[in-house]
Amino acid sequence: EKVKDSMRVLLPVLLNKSYDSYDKIRAILLYIFSTNGTTQENLDKLIQNVHIESDSDMIRNWKYLDVPVISSFVAQQHKYVRRDRSKEETFQLSRWTPVIKDVMEDAIENKLDSKDWPYCSRCPPTWNGSGAV
Repeated sequence: EKVKDSMRVLLPVLLNKSYDSYDKIRAILLYIFSTNGTTQENLDKLIQNVHIESDSDMIRNWKYLDVPVISSFVAQQHKYVRRDRSKEETFQLSRWTPVIKDVMEDAIENKLDSKDWPYCSRCPPTWNGSGAV
């Protein structure tokens, strides 16, 4: 069941003095992961109210792993458009197709957006698909 108001669930955990500061950091990180980031003000209030200022770098450094800690990073991320696979024959237990399959098929067909995938080389116009580039 999806949590409707995650902050309402999170606050009692953060304000409970019996929990370790690392457990509170984990709870804040779970909140950030579930909401795809938070505002700078909200993060500052959480860190200040929970009294984990000395360990706040554990939360903020996730941005170096491309985790959207602050909401402004969320606006820059792109959602990959999935292919329609409803017509494909699938097994009953394997109906889910990972995104990487779509990405790899688009890379093979030379359909990747160079803005989202700057390091994927574009095939030369004379390439006929008969060899590797």
